[in-house]
Amino acid sequence: MPKQELYERSPIRAFDEATSGGLKGGEMGLVTSQKGLGKTSVLVQFGMDTLLNGKQLVHVSFDQHTANVMSWYDGILNEISKKKAISQEAKEQIVRNRTILNFNQDNVNLERVVNTLNALKAGGVAVAGVVIDDVDFSKVRESDIQSVASYAKATKVKVWMSAVSEGDTLEEQAPKVILPYFNAVVHLVSKGSTTALQVLKMGKKGEVETKLKLDSKTLLITNK
Repeated sequence: MPKQELYERSPIRAFDEATSGGLKGGEMGLVTSQKGLGKTSVLVQFGMDTLLNGKQLVHVSFDQHTANVMSWYDGILNEISKKKAISQEAKEQIVRNRTILNFNQDNVNLERVVNTLNALKAGGVAVAGVVIDDVDFSKVRESDIQSVASYAKATKVKVWMSAVSEGDTLEEQAPKVILPYFNAVVHLVSKGSTTALQVLKMGKKGEVETKLKLDSKTLLITNK
């Protein structure tokens, strides 16, 4: 299956369609939910979309080992290409543009993550997308988020983060001082047998009404 066809089959096409284009280069988005609802799956789908577009991705994990992160990408790619198998060589070409970084948030703050991203750029890695999984906002200062937002804007990179949230309103997804830095906020909510994606913020539009949800079997984003 050609890469372009895989890109067109990416579940993020449904997200972009529902949100009039989704997150833009230079912007920062946030995915939240209670534990176990699928925010890592959503974050990996945003990351995979960058790879399917033939661009460089950096996945930063504060929670999972590299092997677990790779397993997530393998699973998402397998689901996207399920109807038309792709070769192992093609898979390797896709993930070749992926860099996985593991940090402990007790020892490494987001400003140091940005320093690492800038070092990759200086070393010739043309990063186009960054995903940062399982951020603990209780350990984050405004200057941390500001540094990531400044990095995204200066480099035109799309940055998605994920964090645990027990509340369902926009104001409950992140500390008040941090929330304005996010151009998009997507919150996962369990509704019976369905996990819905609530777009609580998308640019200047604010909340966007959509039919987006996670497929119960594949965990891929869908609007069907």
